[in-house]
Amino acid sequence: MDAAGEGKVRIDKWLWAARFFKTRSLAAQAVDGGKIQCNGDQAKAAKAVHPGDELRIRQGPYELIVLVRALSGRRGPASEAALLYEETAASVAAREVLKEQLRIEPAYEAKGRPTKRDRRHITRFNEGF
Repeated sequence: MDAAGEGKVRIDKWLWAARFFKTRSLAAQAVDGGKIQCNGDQAKAAKAVHPGDELRIRQGPYELIVLVRALSGRRGPASEAALLYEETAASVAAREVLKEQLRIEPAYEAKGRPTKRDRRHITRFNEGF
């Protein structure tokens, strides 16, 4: 799984090969946007990752903390990609808690302008003040 036997792969290429992002350009944009940290430091797209590095990956509301286990410069099946990293137990627990909070929290739906009926209710409500 090692890329050319060098023991290092660009972080954007590794994120793409590990299937965190659908395309390599999306992985590079995430790195440039500050959504990826390597060993506590902001990463650049050309930064080389090594086995044992800790990556913090922010995707939407979730933050994953993964340890690099193996390197690969090519994108393979998902079963191979899962062997490239290991998510920490704390990350899994935090993700599950956030997932439950998002499930329970009601989603706000913006309806746009109030209808005539809504305006009448608002007027009646405001007349008491």
